[in-house]
Amino acid sequence: MGKRILVTGGAGFLGSHLCERLLAEGNDVLCVDNYFTGTKTNILRILDNPRFEAMRHDVTFPLYVETDDIFNLACPASPVHYQYDPVQTTKTSVHGAINMLGLAKRVRARIMQASTSEVYGDPTVHPQTEDYRGNVNPLGPRACYDEGKRCAETLFFDYWRQHKLRIKVARIFNTYGPRMHPNDGRVVSNFIVQALRGEDITVYGEGQQTRAFCYVDDLIEGFLRLMGTPDDFTGPVNLGNPVEITIRELAERVIRLTGAKSKLVLRPLPQDDPMQRCPDITLAKKVLGWEPKVKLEDGLTKTIAYFDALLSGQLEKAPA
Repeated sequence: MGKRILVTGGAGFLGSHLCERLLAEGNDVLCVDNYFTGTKTNILRILDNPRFEAMRHDVTFPLYVETDDIFNLACPASPVHYQYDPVQTTKTSVHGAINMLGLAKRVRARIMQASTSEVYGDPTVHPQTEDYRGNVNPLGPRACYDEGKRCAETLFFDYWRQHKLRIKVARIFNTYGPRMHPNDGRVVSNFIVQALRGEDITVYGEGQQTRAFCYVDDLIEGFLRLMGTPDDFTGPVNLGNPVEITIRELAERVIRLTGAKSKLVLRPLPQDDPMQRCPDITLAKKVLGWEPKVKLEDGLTKTIAYFDALLSGQLEKAPA
């Protein structure tokens, strides 16, 4: 018998991949999304599955359902989207966490929080380990997301201490793959869309800031392994690819893989944009037996194919 599993943000980039994986393992899945950044297109291939149910709902309001496990992914995750309505972003992280934790407490469910590497801010420690407390500007334009996620983690651990709730906290580093939003402002989608359109590629600063990119399938595997750990393991645990690359190198690789003739155009760095971001995944390796398997070249090739199909109106032929 499978479980009843709730995925908030289930029609989003990560959520839709997670829903598919959970269904493939024989579970009943309830996808909850307000469709601010998620889309029904992301879940079209599973809408007819009798074990799948989609519900339009905003997690800033209470939800009354029965479930065994909860994956709390609901929150806009790109600067373009989370800065559009920063107050609502904070509400989604904080009120959403309160409502989902309250639900988990009522039905005695396990619950995983999709946190973020943004809790580390612009790090002064490199690579980032889970015991690093971060260097976050609480007053800047990114604070609605950074501090909202930090507060959500606080709530999760207080529910764990006070109510003995079975919690898991995953800190997600840069993830990419099919179903990323084409206008989300994230570097991988930006570069690919600009290259496929024959436009010049926008690089902020000199392009020497580094990131480490994890393919979506690897990340979803990490989610499932984390949720399957014993109740006494809560995390937080870093999930991401520890192989760094500069933004300039990424842009050049996208140009090569797309065959574009795009040039690099340099723009000033956004405020509070971190110069280095790379996970230490020692804990994930030790406890979850997890590390990324998909090479950047292979993941980019699949992601480019997806965006090529999306931009040409052939989305039904795009890779999942």
